[in-house]
Amino acid sequence: MNNKMKKIATGILAGVMTLSLAACGSDNSGSKNAPDSKNASATDSGKSSSKVTIELAISKSSQDSAFVAQDLLDEFEQKTNIKVNLQLLPAEQTATVLQTKLAVDEVPDLIQYNLASATTDLNLERNFEILDNEPWVGRLLNKDVLSANGHVYSFHVSQDTGMQGVVYNKDIFKDLGLAIPNNYEEFLAVCEKIKASGVTPVFMPYKDAWAANIWPAAAFADWAAKQEPTLFDDINAGRKKWSDVPEFATFLQQQYDVYKKGYTNTDILSDSYDMAVGKFLNKEVAMMFMGDWLIVNVAEKDPNMHLGLFAIPSSEGASLGASPLGGQLFIPKKAKHMEEAKKFLDFIATKEVAQKIVDAQGYVSNFSDVTTPKLPEYKQEIVDQYITPKKTVLTTDAYMIVDRSELYRLLQDEFAGGLDPQGVLKSWDEKFSQLMKDKGVQGF
Repeated sequence: MNNKMKKIATGILAGVMTLSLAACGSDNSGSKNAPDSKNASATDSGKSSSKVTIELAISKSSQDSAFVAQDLLDEFEQKTNIKVNLQLLPAEQTATVLQTKLAVDEVPDLIQYNLASATTDLNLERNFEILDNEPWVGRLLNKDVLSANGHVYSFHVSQDTGMQGVVYNKDIFKDLGLAIPNNYEEFLAVCEKIKASGVTPVFMPYKDAWAANIWPAAAFADWAAKQEPTLFDDINAGRKKWSDVPEFATFLQQQYDVYKKGYTNTDILSDSYDMAVGKFLNKEVAMMFMGDWLIVNVAEKDPNMHLGLFAIPSSEGASLGASPLGGQLFIPKKAKHMEEAKKFLDFIATKEVAQKIVDAQGYVSNFSDVTTPKLPEYKQEIVDQYITPKKTVLTTDAYMIVDRSELYRLLQDEFAGGLDPQGVLKSWDEKFSQLMKDKGVQGF
């Protein structure tokens, strides 16, 4: 394995997208038309003489993926005589099963996974095909969300990453005359006014340890991008430690102080993420450090809820955190049906098929000839307030090539009173060093 840092999708920061945000009039009524000839590598003319079956491995938790919709698979089979068989993997064992398949050369022809996780879990460079020369690459608006180490390794029709910050109830803010805070002091003042109104300012569901990392993942990355751009390279090369950055301890203390000042639910280590939607629907809470997927989850229950997202206010004018794009398709180097697997990507990438998917899913298109549909209000605000003015930053998780679960547990220990912020960082230094050493990374 390459021992250098696997820096994922760095171009998200500069401009996640060159957007065509005009509303698309398509309602999928053109679904029976043939794809444009210039994109038609998977049309009837490319039909296999005898039926071939390719295997696509996907987690059971991702069965709603747009890429495995039955009508899409049926259309592909009709046009190419290539059948796609789904290998549904247990959600909690997906990484382990795929690691085993790759190790014993029992690889599927396609895998749906997350690019950042494929780098840390599945040895991306060793196991997966480079897709730089595929015909659809030239139409991409943003290659970086599909790339690692300067090469395109994955496929998606969207360039829409999950944004992470403070999800907030816009109606509560309006009723109380509150403005979005631009720094930590202003944030505390907002919390105080919300608490005085009888509403819990912030919901912390830290029984789920990963949720405690939303604040530091964005805050650390924002500081590094502005103050020390090579920091994560240095940390991953063993030249610096996490505890060497005093600001990191400050950011951990900030989040802890929000809890200690009484601005959160009291049972933060017993309350879980699955309670969050109900808390917002019942207007019990005003804010939560979370990704924009929570807004989608709430809107599914009540489309009239007005939620928005602003950057973690760890420092003045902080950038909004952007998590790596998920749910991409990969082709293993040892795929038994390489040509047919690439035809499947070609098919999805045709203007007609990609447009149908983008329209149905509300994606931000990553193809120059596929139009982004009218976006939900919250997402348009993110585009206008953060993406277009280039105020996004790839979260710290994207730069870490080892498992982060121990860090999440250490953050829980901070809220349990067992560790102070510096203790969290020093303990993580030790665990991080061991994980990097186990991975064979030079410098550890």
